[in-house]
Amino acid sequence: MTQAKIFITGATGAVGTQLVKKLAALNIPFKALARDSTNTDLLKNLPQAEIITGDLADGPGLYDALQGIEKAFLLTNSSEHAEQLQLNFVNIAHLAGVKHIVKLSQFAADEHSPVRFLRYHAKVENRIKELGLTYTFLRPNLYMQGLLAFKDYIKNDGTFYASVGTAPVSAIDIRDIASVAAVALTQPGHENKIYNLTGEESLTHYEMADTFSRVLGREITFVDVSPEQMEGAVRAAGFPEWQIGGLIEDYAHYARGEAAAVYHTVNEVTGNAAITFEQFVGDYKALF
Repeated sequence: MTQAKIFITGATGAVGTQLVKKLAALNIPFKALARDSTNTDLLKNLPQAEIITGDLADGPGLYDALQGIEKAFLLTNSSEHAEQLQLNFVNIAHLAGVKHIVKLSQFAADEHSPVRFLRYHAKVENRIKELGLTYTFLRPNLYMQGLLAFKDYIKNDGTFYASVGTAPVSAIDIRDIASVAAVALTQPGHENKIYNLTGEESLTHYEMADTFSRVLGREITFVDVSPEQMEGAVRAAGFPEWQIGGLIEDYAHYARGEAAAVYHTVNEVTGNAAITFEQFVGDYKALF
């Protein structure tokens, strides 16, 4: 196997796991950063993967690990330190001579957004530009897999909840995000591009409930709740305060209709149509 020229952060998370599978299927060697040895069973079984144990806060360790790397995929798990960790990675990648960063950002990222997550992603994007690095910014909308958080409610009560009203959202499957990332990391033509990533349809949560009902063969109901009710529910579920605030802001953004636009980027970049919500429910049927 030739020396890896691609570096993957977030390799054991939901999107990262899909991405490393795609790179392995293409027989492309890569380095994968993992904080520790937990959740690395998949990587250990991929001959294309070189596992680097480390942390995005460890400057010297990162600098060493990035030697000889040409392209890096930047993704951090959701945490109150995500912005600082990503900025740290970007600065060190620049010093280490990395040429191109493929960053997983978020739909509507903007430094002036009222949504804290959209502000932080934009700050990291802008730092990458400031340093003169080549970039591909992937800006996915709401993840279909985000609905797996409601799987027990759907399975046991036939109900799921959110503070989103009747606003449609063009949700995307994480497998499509990984497909676009794999192309950007392995093929030319995606330099200095910003890709809005959505599904091929924009659905209200009531329409999502109809799809659940049809695919699962039993009635599934969506219940719209107030932001205060949603805040109370996620707090009761044990979410930390920084994440509660961010989620409420995210859903207010959806409720304003700001996540309804449909882009055909998945098809344009990969040549395949984006996964439909119906296919997503069918593929994850056993969990619901």
